[in-house]
Amino acid sequence: MKSKRIVLEQKLAELNRFKRFLRREDREVFDDLVSQCRLYAAGGEVFTSPVKETSLLFWMIFAQHKRLTELEKRVNDIPQLMRRA
Repeated sequence: MKSKRIVLEQKLAELNRFKRFLRREDREVFDDLVSQCRLYAAGGEVFTSPVKETSLLFWMIFAQHKRLTELEKRVNDIPQLMRRA
């Protein structure tokens, strides 16, 4: 049985075929998404699913949700920063 890390890398390699059809600026976004997925995929060893792509998609969604949460906190801090200025 292949390790989940190997499966992850195979799936990401498959997605790289999709990348070739993206515009240059979209490729940069794609690369960032893939690197975010790799960053959190270490936790994927505990994520089990009969569909191999499920864990990949979950970590991509998790990374994006984390970024959105961080941005939301920053936006919510703007009124306080404006009052101090």
